[in-house]
Amino acid sequence: MKLNISVFGLGYVGTVLLGCLAKDGHKVLGVDVDPIKLDLLRNGKAPVLEEGIQALIQSSIESGRVDVTNDTEFAINNTDLSFVCVGTPAMANGSQDLRAILRLAEEIGKALKNKPGFHTIVIRSTVLPGTVENKIEPVIEQFSEKKSG
Repeated sequence: MKLNISVFGLGYVGTVLLGCLAKDGHKVLGVDVDPIKLDLLRNGKAPVLEEGIQALIQSSIESGRVDVTNDTEFAINNTDLSFVCVGTPAMANGSQDLRAILRLAEEIGKALKNKPGFHTIVIRSTVLPGTVENKIEPVIEQFSEKKSG
């Protein structure tokens, strides 16, 4: 079964995932806030260095199975499955900086508010145990006014 999938965060993990999903025949929508990454991908160029990624991205773009956007609501409304691959770097005190992923969780929640049916969200970002259940999921539920599960 071929799916419509969105990948949020087009760094190393997200770009490789986007290319691999497209290679498997899925329709993939990459989402990022960085216009340089989006322009590179639109032109069939990978924004990261990894063996084989350039050819994979180029063929994925040429096949029409990959598109990119900076619009979270558009991505959520046009896909059924989302992978969240945004960075969670360490802060000076050693704790994780969750600002980007929590900001995205809010945007996803707002987008889900008026979307009928189910939407699966996979957190691929590196987070500590309990972060999804205790921090990310409550934000999505608050802004979507829906309950996960």
